[in-house]
Amino acid sequence: MTATVADAGTPRSAPSSDRRAVQVARRIEDEILARGWPVGEVLGSEAELRERFGVSRSVLREAVRLLEHHQVARMRRGPNGGLFVAAPDIGPVTRALVVYLEFVGTSVDDLMRARLLLEPLSVRLAAAAVTEELRGRLREVLAIERERWDEWDLRTDDDLHVILSRSSGNAALRLLIEVLVRLTARYARASQSIPGEDPDAEKAGAHQRNIRIVEAVSAGDAKAADAVMAEQLEWSTQWMKDHQARRPAGQLLLGPAEARRSGGRKLAELVADRIHDDIAADGWRVGSVFGSEADLLGCYGVSRSVLREAVRLLEHHSVARMRRGAGGGLVVQAPDPTASIHTTALYLDREGIGPADLREVREAIELACVQALAGGPVPPGTADRLRAAVGHGDAFHRELASAAGNPVLAVFLRIVTELWTRQGAGDPPSACLGDEEDRQAHGSILEAVGAGDCGLAQQLMRRHLQVLADEAGRAPARPAVDQPCSARSSAAM
Repeated sequence: MTATVADAGTPRSAPSSDRRAVQVARRIEDEILARGWPVGEVLGSEAELRERFGVSRSVLREAVRLLEHHQVARMRRGPNGGLFVAAPDIGPVTRALVVYLEFVGTSVDDLMRARLLLEPLSVRLAAAAVTEELRGRLREVLAIERERWDEWDLRTDDDLHVILSRSSGNAALRLLIEVLVRLTARYARASQSIPGEDPDAEKAGAHQRNIRIVEAVSAGDAKAADAVMAEQLEWSTQWMKDHQARRPAGQLLLGPAEARRSGGRKLAELVADRIHDDIAADGWRVGSVFGSEADLLGCYGVSRSVLREAVRLLEHHSVARMRRGAGGGLVVQAPDPTASIHTTALYLDREGIGPADLREVREAIELACVQALAGGPVPPGTADRLRAAVGHGDAFHRELASAAGNPVLAVFLRIVTELWTRQGAGDPPSACLGDEEDRQAHGSILEAVGAGDCGLAQQLMRRHLQVLADEAGRAPARPAVDQPCSARSSAAM
């Protein structure tokens, strides 16, 4: 469907009933977490829940739609029905993040720098805790590559990376890497062949590097596994840049594999995904009218109730909003990652990520951001925003990540800091405005960054994160291999 360009104006703010539904959904999520996420347990009938939260039927049903979309709970109708706790699915979480990152113009460099930061850490952890079961799974991946040589190519080389991320023992690291792998697959599918190149030779080289990764992990050699993984990712970065195709900003490139991942999802969710993709393929023209309700009903062939539920999901993620009245229709918006960040933090909370794992990922991201800023002059406007955020808890850290210029790491840090707050006893002390220790720590970090002293800035940031962890009663991070501010770490940001 082609969008009709119109002066859509500023989309309306969410009505109070929508905000109330979000509040009820959050309260139910918190209750589920407090009860240990008991999958299959009933939380109450619709009437009981309405009475408990003091809301109308429409508000409760909207809250339930959000819970179902987040794979938190599902309403079962009829006798013995009610709202049942569901087993969460990583699919909607990763998809929402991938869509936002592509919309904001994540480049190949942004994407692969994030992978160069996180995947060597993942493979070191996998090698340090290798089991015979993992060795067997890795051998199977190599066997499949050989057996399906004609089908396997550089656009589908993700199985090994996903398995290693899942074997790292760190749920946050696993999820973030899966987001990166899915986004890489979209970019790689858009690649163009180069006349005269030898794809078989390139495949053979990539396969040999995969063999070396498997051998290093199987031997428990974390250092060698780290080095070969970095080599593979650096090669992949150059390959993608050499083969990059020109495409409209925001265009999503969905493949058959992703289309098959929709089993068990509600029709409204599938319709929302389809509209989402079509908006992106049309160039994501913010402020344009994508189509009237009648147009959308005819295009997607669904009932009015299904379409309206799909639109509510699009509104929840700030993809589009339905404007009623003359000249109205589905108005395209700029996506807001807030809902996706919340859902991701919720998923990781349910997965039981430990304090040491959480700090490990946060430290890796924050040190990379500091390193990027200390590596060159900070623009005056950026410096002013950083100075204004000094002493303002997580706002300073988010501003630092944003200033580093990598949207992937900026979003990932927001996920980690939300989860960091979730796992503390309320807001951590660092969230309080005007905290003197925060002000001093932030000021010292910013001063080192401004002086271009990467090593000192990273040391100060590491010390500051340790203080935050101590204040929140967190376990210390596992010992990690420091990366120098030169060499690979400069390519990792």
